[in-house]
Amino acid sequence: MTEFWLISAPGEKTCQQTWDKMMAATTRSNNLSANHKFNIPDLKVGTLDVLVGLSDELAKLDSFVESVVKKVAQYMADVLEDSRDKVQENLLANGVDLVTYITRFQWDMAKYPIKQSLKNISEIISKVEMLCQHWAPSLCNVHVIVTLLCATRGSLLTRSLADIVKKDDFVLDSEYLITLLVVVPKTAYTDWQKTYETLAEMVVPRSSNLLFEDNDSGLFSVTLFMKAIDDFKHKARENKFTVRDFQYNEEEMKADKEEMTRLSTDKKKQFGPLVRWLKVNFSEAFIAWIHIKALRVFVESVLRYGLPVNFQAMLLQPSKKTMKKLREVLNDLYKHLDSSAAAIIDSAMDIPGLNLSQQEYYPYVYYKIDCNLLDFKV
Repeated sequence: MTEFWLISAPGEKTCQQTWDKMMAATTRSNNLSANHKFNIPDLKVGTLDVLVGLSDELAKLDSFVESVVKKVAQYMADVLEDSRDKVQENLLANGVDLVTYITRFQWDMAKYPIKQSLKNISEIISKVEMLCQHWAPSLCNVHVIVTLLCATRGSLLTRSLADIVKKDDFVLDSEYLITLLVVVPKTAYTDWQKTYETLAEMVVPRSSNLLFEDNDSGLFSVTLFMKAIDDFKHKARENKFTVRDFQYNEEEMKADKEEMTRLSTDKKKQFGPLVRWLKVNFSEAFIAWIHIKALRVFVESVLRYGLPVNFQAMLLQPSKKTMKKLREVLNDLYKHLDSSAAAIIDSAMDIPGLNLSQQEYYPYVYYKIDCNLLDFKV
């Protein structure tokens, strides 16, 4: 589980007391989360109008930069499809893994000088948006490469079949017969063998052969009369068998094979520089994203808790099983900060099946940081 809750609460007599109180409530008796202090430096506050404006601007910037982080991470995973176990070691921030970077977060004084106003710091961080726009053509090139690579070695439902099938697999130059290629899930092999001859009239008995298989599916050939094609496709779809739209053409297949050879050569040439490019730009975007979170916590804490600046930012890492209980404990701990918000949360928790989203308002400052950036777990 790599979801973090970045929260803040006003300081008691000291910020250390705020930390100790939260630790006692969440770890000492019930172990609801792993907690870390989140260090935000003393920033220049500015006026109330500036803070309110920044709050809205940072929310938009947060969402945008998160989408860029996820996009670059997914491209890295796609490029490293032959070795996805290496994805984690390439998705780093400042040379360390993401969890380490977040739990040991230190403000980058060189990039974002704290002597500057909040507005200026926000503008410096927001330059990542312009940087992302500068990356756009490169990201587009990455996407093209990834798409083409997937076409050559992706799922049997979409990949090129030029390097799989051969002339002997087909009935060719017949006035009445045609050979179709069907993708069948491995779990349905038995069903296919039992039913393919009856999916339509005029299917040639015992004409199906397994030509190729990947981890999930097999590619079967089947021969039938041309007039039965539409009926066969319809019945196949009902049985979750997928008929590929493919016609055997030696010239087209030769061109496909030549294209695959070219892509393979291009991939070897571009693989190293591409991974390095993605690695550098992922780190830049992720670091900017976490600084945006830190700036949002600071701005929102000042707006909520007032001046002088006195709050403790804290990073909580709950498990999936403890999330609901942790939310209840935090609500009990901080409901005095905003009784109306606490009442809404209490009511919501009494309604089965109603989950409070990241956008919900809590009595304490709260932002979620989700490090599950990919469709698969790194």
